Amino acid sequence: MNTPVGSVPKRVGFYAGTFDPVTVGHLDVIERASRLVDRLVIGVAYNPGKNPLMPLDERIACVEEALPAIRHNTGGDIVVVPFNSLLVKAVREHGATLIFRGLRVLSDFDYEIQMSGVNRKLDAGIESVFLMASEHTQFISSRLVKEIASYGGDISEFVTPGTQARLLARLADRKNVSA
Repeated sequence: MNTPVGSVPKRVGFYAGTFDPVTVGHLDVIERASRLVDRLVIGVAYNPGKNPLMPLDERIACVEEALPAIRHNTGGDIVVVPFNSLLVKAVREHGATLIFRGLRVLSDFDYEIQMSGVNRKLDAGIESVFLMASEHTQFISSRLVKEIASYGGDISEFVTPGTQARLLARLADRKNVSA
């Protein structure tokens, strides 16, 4: 990359996930990551193998709804994109050189270090950056949020109001279909 004298190259990061649903833990990582780069690309994975409850367009909408507050807090350039490819391919397509990953527990680290090694083999120019979950979000996972919601529990502390409404509507649809 030729950079004009006196200018600083733009540092682009990529934070990927299924975000089914996006949680306050994800949003915490997004906010913190956006402070470390000039542009943060949020990649929402199509990933039918995970059998997401919400369709891709709703998951994207949930992430996008939460971004104005984060942009206000950080002044960050944050964009949301869908992707259905190898992570390193999506990272390259968006000009990123950093992959951000949030870590909650030791088992997350075991998985993520393997993925980091594979991604590094696929493209040595891409670095993985691990952000530890904030102590108030370490216990939150999308899977647990869906489980709590499916049993009628209160998930308002774990997701945004828009995400909560969409998730509860999807669960109601699923219940009506199986009834």
